[in-house]
Amino acid sequence: MIETIKSIILDFQELTLETGTSRRLNLETVPGKATVLMGVRRSGKSTYLFQIMDRLLREGLSRENILYINFFDDRLHNLQQENLGLITEAYYSLYPEKKGVEKVFCFFDEIQTVQGWEPFVDRLMRSEKCEVFLTGSSARMLSREIATQMRGRALSWEIFPFSFPEFLDYRGVDSAGPLSTKKRFTVQKAFDAYWESGGFPEVADLDRRLRVKIHQEYFEAVLFRDLIERHDISHPRALSDLAHRLMENISSLYSINSLTGHLKALGHKAPKSAVSDYLQWFEDAYFLFTVPLFDASMTRSKANPKKIYCVDHALVPSIASGILLNAGHLLENLVFTTLRRCSDRIFYGRTKGGRELDFVVPQQDRSLWLIQVCESLADAKTRNREVGALAEAMSELGVDSGIIVTRAEEDELKTKSGSIKVVPAWRFLLDT
Repeated sequence: MIETIKSIILDFQELTLETGTSRRLNLETVPGKATVLMGVRRSGKSTYLFQIMDRLLREGLSRENILYINFFDDRLHNLQQENLGLITEAYYSLYPEKKGVEKVFCFFDEIQTVQGWEPFVDRLMRSEKCEVFLTGSSARMLSREIATQMRGRALSWEIFPFSFPEFLDYRGVDSAGPLSTKKRFTVQKAFDAYWESGGFPEVADLDRRLRVKIHQEYFEAVLFRDLIERHDISHPRALSDLAHRLMENISSLYSINSLTGHLKALGHKAPKSAVSDYLQWFEDAYFLFTVPLFDASMTRSKANPKKIYCVDHALVPSIASGILLNAGHLLENLVFTTLRRCSDRIFYGRTKGGRELDFVVPQQDRSLWLIQVCESLADAKTRNREVGALAEAMSELGVDSGIIVTRAEEDELKTKSGSIKVVPAWRFLLDT
């Protein structure tokens, strides 16, 4: 096995780094802590590792000071927890002059395939002069698990599919600074493409047929690898039916009782506790996210229905039948994913009069960001409903400004509660 690991290490020395599009992630390393990259499958975690390596090499680091192991390599199939130490033994037998003298940057991709990897990484950081970077299937690399198993010696960072600014970078579209008329048209055209393809890097330039097929493969991989296999789910059909139900009702309210009743109507015997677990596991896999009601009482917040969103708006129509789906729901999902890249504290609101506000986002300075999403305000009835709900929420929460995100409209409204900016989605995505 040690000779096999040597071959893998040396193979990397000749590998051309495929760095792809630079990600707008302000990752910072902390001495004494492993850097962990978490995110949904195919979001670009491994590519981001190569970007970090490339930066180190451009800064003058010798390639020999980088130890890279991809644990999906078939040659490592028989590697077990008890012989993970063979990795450092193989590396230092190739470069003995570096042991204890030079810092070695260790990149371990998909390390979760080896059971009990945490003590190895912990020992490596304590006993060797190493800086460690890890990626893995998100459901097996949860920050709370790592915090327990590595005793606080890891710092986690999230990677999502391309944001709109990253999609512009991928397309080579310059969006910096004030936008001229020509540049604005170029950005808007790129937004139309982003609206259709979404943010997964692999599907960015594919036609709809191939994109749908790959999206469906992602969906199946999350279901079976991140949930069914990992949690040994005895009724996989119930999980699949639940996932489809949620995708059909994206950006909508749900309750555990209603979902349990739906599964019961389909002949499944999944109890409420199982449905609750399934929802948490979807969130652990960075695939589906729940948004609770904004309320000063945690008890009331938990007791009320929640809203459901997907990690990528364009993935939804590839899975859902479309019977209950509309462009407004997808636009709301797109706004959610934009917000989620910035914060994991996102709520929806409800006024005393029963009107619903799409998003309430607490800021670090304790202020609140109030956002409503509506595909178009052209219809007077729709305009009055959306503006009225936002203005009412602003008044009740003591906030003097709010935002309505539309597909293409732009305006500024004055109300008794304060000012409301109406912004097109492409601009909201850029500014956020």
